[in-house]
Amino acid sequence: MHPYLQSAIGGVCIGIAALWLMASLGRIMGVSGIAASAIAAEKDSAWRWAFLAALVIGGALFAWLLNVQGKPVASLGVLTVAGLLVGVGTVLGSGCTSGHGVCGIARMSMRSMVATVVFMGTGAITVAVLNAIGARA
Repeated sequence: MHPYLQSAIGGVCIGIAALWLMASLGRIMGVSGIAASAIAAEKDSAWRWAFLAALVIGGALFAWLLNVQGKPVASLGVLTVAGLLVGVGTVLGSGCTSGHGVCGIARMSMRSMVATVVFMGTGAITVAVLNAIGARA
């Protein structure tokens, strides 16, 4: 299967999940907020843990069904630093790509539109700089 088709299927699944969560619980699908609230053990955290488990299980299931071939990843140290930077960016931006980029833009939130432009632009600049210096990302 072509990687673009795999990406399109993934995008549709994300959209369906966001719509389903809003329709069933009236909640916005901001994964960083869902994860933070689950870890903080808020009173209604059961659905949050179920949602997070479904993200992992669903991703693994689709990778298996679509026969997605894994590619080598960076070292554990690089992944740890990258994860921490993403976490800091999520806190500074008051949300993540799913909350701002998927749900916020759909709600026509100006704050989410600005946040999405900033994190997409930062990502593009990062890739351009890494390619310019010949780093393997």
